Amino acid sequence: MGDACCGSVTPTSGGADVADERDGRWRTGAAAVAAVAWLVGIVFELTNAEAAASAAFVVAIVAGGATFVPGAVRGLTSGRLGVGLLMSIALVGAVVLGQFGEAASLAFLFSISEALEEWAVTRSRRGLRAALSLVPDTARVRRGASTVEIASAELRVGDRIVLWAGERLPTDGVVVEGRSSVDVSAVTGESMPVDVELGSVVLAGSINGGGVLEIEATAPTADSTLARVVRAVEEAQDRKGRAQRLADRIARPLVPGILIIAAAIAVVGSALGDPAVWVERALVVLVAASPCAFAIAVPVTVFAAIGAATEAGLVIKGGAALEALGTVRVVALDKTGTLTRNRPTVIDVITAAGTDRATAVSFAASLEASSDHPLARAITAASNSFAAATGVHAVAGHGITGTVEGRAVRVGKPGFIDAATLAADVSRLQAGGATAVLVEVDGDTIAVIGVRDELRPEAAEVIAALHRRGVRVAMLTGDNAATAAALAAQAGIDDVRAELLPADKTRAVEQLAAHGGVAMVGDGINDAPALATAQVGIAMGAAGSDVAIEAADIAIMGDRLTHLPDVLDHAVRTRRIMIQNLVLSGLIIAVLIPIAAFGWLGLGAVVATHEIAEIAVIANGLRARRRLHRHAASTHVTASEQEVVHA
Repeated sequence: MGDACCGSVTPTSGGADVADERDGRWRTGAAAVAAVAWLVGIVFELTNAEAAASAAFVVAIVAGGATFVPGAVRGLTSGRLGVGLLMSIALVGAVVLGQFGEAASLAFLFSISEALEEWAVTRSRRGLRAALSLVPDTARVRRGASTVEIASAELRVGDRIVLWAGERLPTDGVVVEGRSSVDVSAVTGESMPVDVELGSVVLAGSINGGGVLEIEATAPTADSTLARVVRAVEEAQDRKGRAQRLADRIARPLVPGILIIAAAIAVVGSALGDPAVWVERALVVLVAASPCAFAIAVPVTVFAAIGAATEAGLVIKGGAALEALGTVRVVALDKTGTLTRNRPTVIDVITAAGTDRATAVSFAASLEASSDHPLARAITAASNSFAAATGVHAVAGHGITGTVEGRAVRVGKPGFIDAATLAADVSRLQAGGATAVLVEVDGDTIAVIGVRDELRPEAAEVIAALHRRGVRVAMLTGDNAATAAALAAQAGIDDVRAELLPADKTRAVEQLAAHGGVAMVGDGINDAPALATAQVGIAMGAAGSDVAIEAADIAIMGDRLTHLPDVLDHAVRTRRIMIQNLVLSGLIIAVLIPIAAFGWLGLGAVVATHEIAEIAVIANGLRARRRLHRHAASTHVTASEQEVVHA
C-alpha cells in the first residue's frame, strides 16, 4: 500500500479529510492516464509506429510511477520494504535497458491497484462523518428560570439541557429532573427504549421518547460517547491501514535479496570479465526479478472475487478484507438488528381467570394505538380489532392510561401495575428475555403480554453452519443479560457478552483475538468501533446504519444472515488462489534470475517469459469469479470444505 493510508483523522480534522480526498483523486487520475497511455502505446507498437509507441509508454511510466515511486523511496528511508519498492526497482531497470513497454506495463498495473485501494479508504473516512450528524446543531439550556438555545459545540460540563419529546441529546449527561423512556439504540444497541428518571445516565445520540427531561451535561460535545465512537473507528482503521498485506510480507525479504544478487553480479562479474557485459546482465536480472505477475497476482484475484460477491449481494472493500476474512477463526455477532430483526413482537399473552386472550390484547391495543413506542406497535399488530380509546394519557417511563368503552384501562410495566396473580408469569417472561406489559381494567389485572425482539429464523442454522466450519461464535450486545442469554440459547451461541457500550465491544473483540482472527458482524453506530477494530468488519447492510457500513470492510446488502457462511467460504477460496498466484510468480522470478545472470536467456526471452507468466496468473485469478455457493441451498460441510476453511 502507498503511504496515503497511514494518516489519522480526528472528528475536527476537516482539512485533513479534504487533503486525503484531493490526494485520492490525483492518484486515481494519474492511474487512469497511465492505463490509457499504455493502451495507446500497445496500439502504436502493433502498427510498427515505434517512436509514437515509445512516447506513449514514457507518459504511462511517468504518470503511473508518480503514484508509487516517491512513496517507495520514502518507505526505503524509513526501513519499510514492500511491493512498491520492488516495482520501482524493476521500473528503473527496464527503462535503463530501453524496455519502455515493459516499464509502462509495470507502472500502470501497480498504479491502478494503488488507486483502487486509496479510493476505498477515502470513501470510508468520508462516510464515517455521518455519525456526527446525530448531534443536533443546537441545544436548549436552562439559564435561571428561562431557557436559551445555544450551539451544541458550546455546551460545557454542568449545563442543564432541556430535552423535549422526540429530541436527540447532543452530549452525555445525568437526568436531574423528569422521567421518560429514551431510545438508546444508536449508541448501545438496546432494542427496547430504556426508562430513565432522576440520576439516570443518558448518552449522546439518545432520543427522548416522551415527557420533558432536564439533563446535566457530563462532557462537552467533542468528548461525548458518540464523538469517541468516531475517534475509535478512525484510530482502528488507521491501525489496519498500516498492517502489511500478504504480498508486502513476501516482498520484504525479496527486495534486499534481489538487490544483493544484482550488485554481486555487477561487481564480481566486472572483476572477472568485461564490466559492460556484467553490468548489463545485472540490469537484466533486475528486469527478470520484475514482479509483473507478482503485482497483478492479488489484484486480479481480488477483482474477480469481488465481482462474484457483488452479484451475490455482498460489498467487499478491497483485497485486504478478503485476505483477512480467509484467516478468520472467530465470528462475533451483534444481537439487535443482526441476529434479530429489531422488530419487537408479542410472543406470549397470559390472562387471569375469566379473561380471554383476544379481549386482553384488544384493551391494550386501544390505548397503545395512540403511542409510537416500539412496544405499542408490537401490541397493536397483535390485535385483530380494537375500540377507540378516550382520555389517553402517557405516564412517562411507566405506561399509559385511558378509557375504553366506558372502562378505565391501564397498560404498563410491573410496579406501575400490580402483577397480582400473574406475578410468576411476569418473572418467567422476564427470565426468558421478554419485556412484560401488564393490562389492568377497572382496577383488576387481567393479563400480562410478553414482547421480545425475536431471533431471525435463519440464525440458528447459520450459527450451526459456522460451528461445522470450525469457527468460534460469540454474541456481543448492549442489551440486558437476560434477553441476550435467552436468544443466545435459541441460536446455539455459548459465548454471550451483554450490556456492553461501544468501548466494551471493542475490548471484547480484542479479547476474542486471542483465539484467532476475528470477524465482527453488526449493523448499528454502536457497533462501528468494534467493526473497525476487528480483523474484518461485516455490516448488515439493508437495516444497518451508514456509519456501520462505512466502518466495516464488508457489507451484506440483503437482510439475511445466510450470506455469512457463503462469504467465509468465498474468502478462504480466494485467499488460496492469491497464494497460488504469488507462489507461481515467485517461482518464475527464482528461475529467471540465475538464467539471466549466466546469460542463458537474453532480455527479449526474459520479457516474453514474464508475459506468459502474467497470462497464467490472470487465468488462475479469474477462477475466483466463480459464483458464490448459496448457503440457503445447503448448510452441510464436507470434509474437503472443512479442510479448505483451515487452510
